[in-house]
Amino acid sequence: MFRWLLTHLGIYRIYQWSLLKQIKDKPMPSHVAVILDGNRRWAIENGLPPWMGHRKGAEKVKLLLRECLKLGIKTLTVYAFSVENFQRSEKEIEEIMKIAEEKLEEILNTREIYENEVRVSLLGRRDLLPKSLIKKFDEVEEKTKTFNKHYLNIAMAYSGRVEIVDAVRKLVKDLYEGKIPPDQITEEDLEKRLYTYHLPNPYPDLIIRTSGEERLSGFLLWQSAYSELCFLEVYWPEFRAIDLYRAIRTYQRRNRRFGK
Repeated sequence: MFRWLLTHLGIYRIYQWSLLKQIKDKPMPSHVAVILDGNRRWAIENGLPPWMGHRKGAEKVKLLLRECLKLGIKTLTVYAFSVENFQRSEKEIEEIMKIAEEKLEEILNTREIYENEVRVSLLGRRDLLPKSLIKKFDEVEEKTKTFNKHYLNIAMAYSGRVEIVDAVRKLVKDLYEGKIPPDQITEEDLEKRLYTYHLPNPYPDLIIRTSGEERLSGFLLWQSAYSELCFLEVYWPEFRAIDLYRAIRTYQRRNRRFGK
């Protein structure tokens, strides 16, 4: 009801302006990660098939990226589809993969990506995704691989546990080949083999989850050790700029000590 009143009474723009004013001159997170949750529940509550929620939610990623670019946030990571999500119906998975291909094609033709030099990367198990989708990811990554002003990471077929297992496999291989002495292994040796190592800051300063659920669901388990968490009640397809601003305001009000 509050969101409806903001929009239909003309208050939304004023509230958005007020929030932006509150956050813009304060320390901004350099890396924001978002768990895009609530697509299916939004669709069901609106009498639609589940994939229509994913389609509506995919449109919101453009808004999120645009706002992050405007605020000077260097890295954005979105959790779009987990390894566990493959347990859903064949039809829903098929539609989600189709939507992902369409949106990657849009990215290839989006002027903002090139003007802001946004490097786009897939985080996840490539071998679990359809070949056509992998091909599209390869094309986007190739086109943007030299960019380093901003980073957009799309976590698909992703699991934090799987990411760590993949990193350990690479580390064990290097141990077996004699590249690293066992007694000299450090945390950095494992981090170098994680999906996020190419990022200037692989550790999200702020992790946002929509839909009211308060858990990470295996998202960036290694990287999130000191992340600030913000849980929003809004379903992802209903996400607005004010929701991002409110989350950043919450982040700015916290005292980050990193265990000190």
